[in-house]
Amino acid sequence: MIRLLAPFAPLFSECVWHHVQVLLAGAILAPGRRTVSSALRAMGLGQQKRFHRYHRVLSRASWSSVEASRVLLRSLVKAFVPEGPLVVGIDETLERRHGKKIAAKGVYRDPVRSSHKNCVKASGLRWVCVMLLVEIPWAGRVWALPFLSALAPSERYAAARGRRHKKITEWAWQLLLLVRRWYPEREIVAVADSAYASLKLLFRCRSLGKPVTFITRLRLDAALYESAPPRRLGQIGRPRLKGKRLPNLSVVAEDPSIVWKPAKIANWYGSGERMVEIASATAVWYSTGLYAVPIRWVLVRDSRGAFPTQALLCTDLGATPERIISWFARRWQMEATFQEARRHLGVETQRQWSELAIRRTTPALLALFSLVTLLADQRMARSVNLVRQTAWYDKTYPTFADALAVVRKDLWAHTTFRGSPRGADTVKVPRESIERLTDVLCYAA
Repeated sequence: MIRLLAPFAPLFSECVWHHVQVLLAGAILAPGRRTVSSALRAMGLGQQKRFHRYHRVLSRASWSSVEASRVLLRSLVKAFVPEGPLVVGIDETLERRHGKKIAAKGVYRDPVRSSHKNCVKASGLRWVCVMLLVEIPWAGRVWALPFLSALAPSERYAAARGRRHKKITEWAWQLLLLVRRWYPEREIVAVADSAYASLKLLFRCRSLGKPVTFITRLRLDAALYESAPPRRLGQIGRPRLKGKRLPNLSVVAEDPSIVWKPAKIANWYGSGERMVEIASATAVWYSTGLYAVPIRWVLVRDSRGAFPTQALLCTDLGATPERIISWFARRWQMEATFQEARRHLGVETQRQWSELAIRRTTPALLALFSLVTLLADQRMARSVNLVRQTAWYDKTYPTFADALAVVRKDLWAHTTFRGSPRGADTVKVPRESIERLTDVLCYAA
């Protein structure tokens, strides 16, 4: 753990770095709420009279969360994707918070409680998150590892401070621009849902010196055109942006003359292999007054009718349809990460009121998901089995709960049982340590 955290040390002063390590270990060990107080109690510092110094790590201390995100991404890339494209997912999540002192909160659609037929709104903070979508070898599936998050305040918050309100697509562009600056030579593929299907965002991703490939859903009634014809010799005026109008994809999907190609997708939304039928071509997506963006569209349908025909777009015209679908299917893991972060890492249980602490705490808890994964990966390098099995539950691959459990076990062993000889049937535990452990278990629920 010390080796893993060493790259973060230069971001903090010596005193603050000591407090950060205590809070990090306490956040891993503490069950339930992830407040500073619960972290201190889990570390046996419930009687620490200078507890305010730990609160000031989040509310006053001078350190950059953006630089911490850069160091975390570097560690994730080194461990899981040392070569090849970096596939990142972009999505927003709602942190339900109430109170007059939470200035940046707004009323948004709650994705956890809402469905296609029922829309539930809740008051809270909206976060735009970027996650690295990588296949974890010992987990046997793709995990979404958060490393960069930004608070997207409400319109009322911006109006009260005389600022221009930024849409989530603008926040996504700024976050992607950071990732591109950090890795100027690597191929970056960004996947997102239909909320990020913005012509302005797609145009910006294509206009970079080394473009960022963007994949998202496409409306079946989107206005698609042929490429603009070449200019004639001596022709004056502005160059054309588009050519002849093409039929809507909803019409293309019903055309009996369209050729559907069968394809096997290896990882279809976490359910293994799936046979689908695809059709693909290139076009120019254009809307009046906006940008004209060349795209490759992909129609996906299920021959058994399990889901309606859907369309995807990719800004890389040379990408194969199978690869586009495979990349996009990884996006489903982001929802699983949000759920695991709420269930096991206490997202939405913190109670900071300071604006700086609010902007730091939730990204730190989301990044804790990635740190736990890195720590568990170190254990797997030593051939340690993470899977918790019973006689009535045959579990093949570990989940995040198993990874968190093995990291907690290491921490408890280091802080509680380190004085006992290895291999002994009986271990000696100091009374203070066993009382602390018992106290944590008694208040676990």
